Amino acid sequence: MEIHVVDNNVEKAIRVLKRKLQQEGLFREMKQRKYYEKPSVKKKRKEKEAQRRLRKKMRIMRQD
Repeated sequence: MEIHVVDNNVEKAIRVLKRKLQQEGLFREMKQRKYYEKPSVKKKRKEKEAQRRLRKKMRIMRQD
């Protein structure tokens, strides 16, 4: 990943970097890896996330 600093505006470059990292889910993954997660809990979490993505997809399809 590469962020370009334009006109010595470091603050703007940092904001852009944070936004890109958040969109990629890096912060969420760091929080999850902070503590050990049992395989059964991990499986349930992944199923819930998949259901949430599916509901979001269906909501978007209905609006079109």
